Amino acid sequence: MDLLSIVFVSAGILSFAFVPIVRKLAWRFHAVDIPATANDRKVHTRPTPLLGGLAVFFSFFILVFLLYLWGVDFSANQITAKHLIGIFLGSALLMIGGFLDDRYRLPPAKQIIWPIAAALVVVASGIGITYITNPFGGPLGTEQIRLDGYEKILFWFRGWPYKLTILADLFTFLWLLGMMYTTKFLDGLDGLVSGVTIIGAFIVAALSLDPVVHQQGTALLAIVLAGAFTGFLLWNWHPAKIFLGEGGSLFAGFILGTLSIVSGSKVATTALVFGIPILDVLWVIVRRLLWERRSPLQADRKHVHFRLLDIGLSHRRVVILLYLLTAYFGVTALFLQSRGKLIAFIVLSASMFVLGIGLVLIRWIKR
Repeated sequence: MDLLSIVFVSAGILSFAFVPIVRKLAWRFHAVDIPATANDRKVHTRPTPLLGGLAVFFSFFILVFLLYLWGVDFSANQITAKHLIGIFLGSALLMIGGFLDDRYRLPPAKQIIWPIAAALVVVASGIGITYITNPFGGPLGTEQIRLDGYEKILFWFRGWPYKLTILADLFTFLWLLGMMYTTKFLDGLDGLVSGVTIIGAFIVAALSLDPVVHQQGTALLAIVLAGAFTGFLLWNWHPAKIFLGEGGSLFAGFILGTLSIVSGSKVATTALVFGIPILDVLWVIVRRLLWERRSPLQADRKHVHFRLLDIGLSHRRVVILLYLLTAYFGVTALFLQSRGKLIAFIVLSASMFVLGIGLVLIRWIKR
């Protein structure tokens, strides 16, 4: 077995083994999701432990730490020790906030504190999007739009520079926050976020191993992530014996969003992989703000996965369908250049619009 296969299997075994411990912890602290009424958005019928993200978190970082001790040189791929510390601290904040929410059911205004803090920690660690590719080119054939035009070093700490790059830092912060809430809102069906994250991690790994990108370190991190979520998925598949919880659903988007940056700022590829949930989240936010005049963070049953359930598809069929669509657009993104990805995203947007209208009409006719 090569190194990638070893770390995938090891991460899966670790995660699978941590789940029983986390389940006991969830029952001990009453971090349990209890179904409410028949009109509730929850589709499970029995109390189910939360906090599952802790199993993924511990397996991911234990293996990354062991790889670092073993001598894997992540810095060769521009992933410094400062970056790894930032990713760990940001993830730890999500786990703390997730535990508090799973246990005490925090209101949305307090929930958002933790993902904001996690994104800020990553930005402070020096991870950032310094440019985006211009799919059309500029008037002089410009191929990239730079975001690091203004950069100022604030101070040095133990040889590490801490600097402010306004556009790059703002773009990175919004991208990470968007990715976290995409996976958070997607977490409505057993195994959905776990499986989509596995697919996304494999796409990032394939992209990192491309000869043009050639980032073995990033590929390793992505494979560790895929393995950790695979071990968890064995417990999370319908009917789930444990849920990711608030921290776990945010952690999925947080790590994938971060890896998409350090793998050569391949944000467009990740956006296409998560095109369906991203568009679903955008539509939900617009609908809640403009039509329903309420907080966009309040949950309901109007996401695309719930609408697919409402027209009669089974739980597992909805999840598998979304897996296949994610994999299709993810693999497609590997073979497209920037303009092609933009066209693919436009086609996906149009398809989602037609699908949304179709699902509403089918539900209306069945009534």
